[in-house]
Amino acid sequence: MSSLFSRLFIASSLALCLAAGRCDDGEAAATGEGAIPLPSGKTAEWLDVQSDTAGVEGATARFRFIDKSLKPGEDRSADMQSLCDTFARERVAAMVPAPRQIVITLADRPVAFGATDPEAVQLFEAYRLENAACIWEIF
Repeated sequence: MSSLFSRLFIASSLALCLAAGRCDDGEAAATGEGAIPLPSGKTAEWLDVQSDTAGVEGATARFRFIDKSLKPGEDRSADMQSLCDTFARERVAAMVPAPRQIVITLADRPVAFGATDPEAVQLFEAYRLENAACIWEIF
């Protein structure tokens, strides 16, 4: 019974977090997501989601992830596509308004949203949802 309660708590925490438009580090940790396997064989940790700032296409959901092994110049496009397809796409259905665009950020360390850190490696990709699929858009 405690396992069911735990799962319900995690699901409700994530739903409230997404509905509020922003999840911070503590809320991300509370969801119990853990390491997310990537096609490259590496893993990412979910940092947060930002949905309270519109993008060029209107409502935008920005899912931010950390991979401490990320190096400058790496092609991680397959990993970022996977994060959109398997993580973000499942979670945007609960968002109001529904996002017109998903932005995936992969960084080697946490960086405050909207801030710069010259030492950090950060990759960004944008996707639109079409027929329940993440379609890469040129940024």
